Amino acid sequence: MGILVLLSALLAACSSGGGSGTATSAAGTRVVRVVAAENFWGSIISQLGGSHAQVVSLITNPNTDPHSYEPTAADARVLAGSQLVVENGIGYDPWVDKLLSADPAGITTLDVGARLGLADGDNPHRWYNPSDVRTVIGQMTSDLQKLDPVDRAYFAQRRVHFERVTLEPYDAAILAIRAKYSGRPVGASESIVAVMAPALGLDLITPPSFLKAISEGTDVSVADKETIDTQIRDHQIQIYIYNTQNVTPDVQAQLREARAEHIPVATITETLEPASATYQVWQTRQLLGIEAALARAGG
Repeated sequence: MGILVLLSALLAACSSGGGSGTATSAAGTRVVRVVAAENFWGSIISQLGGSHAQVVSLITNPNTDPHSYEPTAADARVLAGSQLVVENGIGYDPWVDKLLSADPAGITTLDVGARLGLADGDNPHRWYNPSDVRTVIGQMTSDLQKLDPVDRAYFAQRRVHFERVTLEPYDAAILAIRAKYSGRPVGASESIVAVMAPALGLDLITPPSFLKAISEGTDVSVADKETIDTQIRDHQIQIYIYNTQNVTPDVQAQLREARAEHIPVATITETLEPASATYQVWQTRQLLGIEAALARAGG
């Protein structure tokens, strides 16, 4: 469906009562209406908002490529009825800004990339960077507090619990990998890993141009493929990490080569897997998989 048609749906929804004003649940609880473009951000803000936030995530299907997502008229209506919209930005979900260009009154937008000082062309996968995630958590909490100042202390308490208790297994897995495997060379299929590897202390040696090409769906150079073939054949990498939601023919070929050379493989996904998982459970499970692959590589 075209963006112009969706904009018309958005304007119609605005005229029928979307926008400002904290909602009240059937039980009389103040509720901030939140829409997250992607479910990884939606999972986090849902946990921060607790009983005082009603969160809808638009991209939830693990088989959907967020880079090429086409919004629907239903998405436009949901956005129009929100008070707070969380978008990734950095060119990852440009359709959000297009839908919101009708400028419905009273909608606060949290653009993750803008908050982090990033621009189109930078690596958009910021939910794989623990430091960036903490920054976003702080901004989410601040936005919820501004929209529902009466429950300011509630949101502050939710943030403290989320960061200190809920994320503890996630933080512990990161620290464990850094402590035991820091400096180990690894290969990867796309740019998600370029955001994650520094936090884990891993040395990602796959050419950055290859990682970006796979992530953005552009052509891969022959030189990059030859470099990666050499890295696998000569065991220059200890493990290979790939995104199971973006397996191109080039990635398939590298997987076959890695397995033939008995190089352990670890998997990640772009969005929550399964869709019902929480951010922290999903991320921790993947980190433990990476840790196990490193252990198989010889410790």
